[in-house]
Amino acid sequence: MLAAREPIQRPKDAKLLAIAAAGHMTHYSRSALVGLLRPGDLVIANDAATIPASLAGIHLPTAAPIEVRLAGRPSLRPDEVHRFSAVVFGPGDWRTRTEDRAPPPLLLRGDRLVLGPLSATIEAGLGHPRFVLVAFDGSTDAIWAGIARHGRPIQYAHLRQALELWDSWTKIANRPAAFEAPSAGFALDWQLLADLSAKGIGFATLTHAAGISSTGDEALDARLPFDEPYVIPPGTVAAIARAKAEGGRVIAIGTTVVRALEHAAGRNGRLEPGEGIATGRIGPATPLRIVDAILSGVHEAGTSHFELLRAFAADEILDAADHALNARGYRTHEFGDSIFLEKSSPRSSRHPVITRSALVAAGFLSPRK
Repeated sequence: MLAAREPIQRPKDAKLLAIAAAGHMTHYSRSALVGLLRPGDLVIANDAATIPASLAGIHLPTAAPIEVRLAGRPSLRPDEVHRFSAVVFGPGDWRTRTEDRAPPPLLLRGDRLVLGPLSATIEAGLGHPRFVLVAFDGSTDAIWAGIARHGRPIQYAHLRQALELWDSWTKIANRPAAFEAPSAGFALDWQLLADLSAKGIGFATLTHAAGISSTGDEALDARLPFDEPYVIPPGTVAAIARAKAEGGRVIAIGTTVVRALEHAAGRNGRLEPGEGIATGRIGPATPLRIVDAILSGVHEAGTSHFELLRAFAADEILDAADHALNARGYRTHEFGDSIFLEKSSPRSSRHPVITRSALVAAGFLSPRK
């Protein structure tokens, strides 16, 4: 697969691989997404706006240049900005591959940092030399203003040019909450939402602090995704209950929506509105209690995003999808192409069998007359 190198959210040639519950695969233009959905389905997207979470600065004890990438916070309340978990790099910027970035100087509790107009203190290490808890000085307003003025969107070397903040905001972006863009939502625009409504398909949102996708260190990457706060509105919970009661599917736009909903549902499957913090990984052993299908970006095996997809389909289906994506030159990363993946039934997860009736039920073939 190829890396998407241009920051274009909805390129005209964007591709979509649809994978039915039984494993059947069909290639589409991504503009055909609405045609894969049925009246009564409910589409749920993450409306988090992206924080400019990359802060260049100086580690005062050594006078060394550093880059601090904000990676977590206690909640999404607007005044909860005094403490962040953060991944720290040494000299350099996004033009160098993350795994090739220089390490930071030795980071110790009490070390002072100057990050543009902001000043901060390292309060604690978080089990890795480049992962720390950072406490900012000043008022809530001053911290938000400093991040807004000085911060840049987190980005990686596969892109050809520096991102502007608006490149990383979806069309439905609301409160600033995400550390990297909830990029599956780049497929959405207002025309698509109008088309959903015209077809009798519901739409709702939640807010989830989408985290960073790479730390540049294999051991720290193994801990991804970090704990991520979310808020699920009462209206979204009510819409899910209504869709389920009427036989509709819940379609998640992106892995962050899956993570928020499935964490909130807990072990008993009862979904409550309100705040929470998604912890742990979703993977092949995770029962999906709320979400029936996902629109996702194209992710490489071994990443935490790909691990989440293993909760939807057996490995042999995902292996076949990987071959299909490679053969058709699908693009990876946040501005890349998309997949639409239905949750396999328990039987099809163990023994994928493709039948005509399954394809008709999945909406990929028309019934015989």
